[in-house]
Amino acid sequence: MSSRTTEPAIDPAAVTVVPANEASRADLRAVFGTADYAGRCNCQRFTVRGWLWTELTDEQRRDRLYQQTRCGEPGAGSTSGLVGYLDGEPVGWVAVQPRTAYPKLVTSRTVWRGRDEDKQDDTVWAVTCFVVRKGFRKRGLTYPLAAATVEYARGQGARALEGYPMRTEPGKEITWGELHVGSVQVFAEAGFREVSAPSLRRVVMRVDFP
Repeated sequence: MSSRTTEPAIDPAAVTVVPANEASRADLRAVFGTADYAGRCNCQRFTVRGWLWTELTDEQRRDRLYQQTRCGEPGAGSTSGLVGYLDGEPVGWVAVQPRTAYPKLVTSRTVWRGRDEDKQDDTVWAVTCFVVRKGFRKRGLTYPLAAATVEYARGQGARALEGYPMRTEPGKEITWGELHVGSVQVFAEAGFREVSAPSLRRVVMRVDFP
């Protein structure tokens, strides 16, 4: 199926979002698929250090995702993201957990440019990746997923929640592989505010909880 769609936007109220440990492996596999960037990365880009990324096979990355989410373990005390459902079908994923869980993010020069902050503060959480299942893309699913991260992080005791979206330009096509971190508009509608713009396209956005 083409990434373009004429299907109507999905009503956010129709989307149910749950911690990924309450989802099954089959649900995660359905969302990530196997044929494009999502199915190869399996949300590991920010979780591994330099050389290790190139050494991992697709299957190893998928196994790491299952371990990190603790999928199929509803009683687990932690997980690494949330899964969205539409009419009982798994349709989306968003990665959200303490910022310190992402080694590549903590060492990123771009993310920290112009900021003086404790990089090891695990009370600050981060949203690093969105995945929408093929057949449901470009219908607005990232909006309810982003909104769900705010309440989830707050409920887990986070002091703040950050995102690192890309700034889009009107009329300019951006591939999903570039926009897996989300767009500025998606984060803004979820209540995030811009705290820095370390490059022409990268923006750091944040919600601070009382």
